[in-house]
Amino acid sequence: MSIPNLPPPNKRLGQNFLIDLNIVRKIVALAELKTSDHVLEIGPGRGILTEALCRATGRVTAIEVDPRLHAYLKSRQAELPNVELICEDALAYPVERLPIGTVVVANLPYYISTPLLFRLLDQRGRFPRMVLMLQAEVADRLVANPGGSDYGVLSVMAQYAADITKSFRVSAQCFRPRPEVASAVVLLRAKERTRLSQQEEVAFRALVKAAFAHRRKTLVNSLRDEGYELSSVAERLKRLDIAPTRRAETLSVEDFLRLTLVLV
Repeated sequence: MSIPNLPPPNKRLGQNFLIDLNIVRKIVALAELKTSDHVLEIGPGRGILTEALCRATGRVTAIEVDPRLHAYLKSRQAELPNVELICEDALAYPVERLPIGTVVVANLPYYISTPLLFRLLDQRGRFPRMVLMLQAEVADRLVANPGGSDYGVLSVMAQYAADITKSFRVSAQCFRPRPEVASAVVLLRAKERTRLSQQEEVAFRALVKAAFAHRRKTLVNSLRDEGYELSSVAERLKRLDIAPTRRAETLSVEDFLRLTLVLV
């Protein structure tokens, strides 16, 4: 069976292929790669970024879920001598097996970008920096400040784990087919030290999710509805000088950290 020259996009997988070499150059420059680096690329697609990564660094692990695209890239393996091509779902691939210090550079599949982000951030000790192209609204949520509608669970958890910069927007004209959503590239630098132990981080994540579970409700009522003891929460909020009438979106990452530490 002959491998098609360029596999067509799979609408079910939300495939929009990057075609702009200038954007590729900007992404690779932002990653500040050395020849000794190991890079993880998720969703290489037709390989435009993969080629540039291959030239910029020593080793690339590229994970592609679409067997057609994987086969196409395999047919070009001679052009990609330092690229390990893996046909697997990135949400299932054991990223914990990758070397510590691996740099993530990827045009993330938009339909799974949020769970992938959480997965990568959970392994932040392995990935010192990540250069990711995302749906613009996800990028906005990553860098959002308290008080706005973009600020939520992803904002708090990501900002706890990493320093995040929204680097540049990417026009829909840079893709084929053109996506219906805007895109942006973000740089995440994992924080070397975080305040919580592993057990406390579990409590922190649960607290943040519970606080935002009912955005229109006050913080104390949202936490009560998610199973927290009302009197205990109210007493600890008072101790921290956080009004129980406030909503979750008004609390900073630091506020959530302080509240976690008095609740565990």
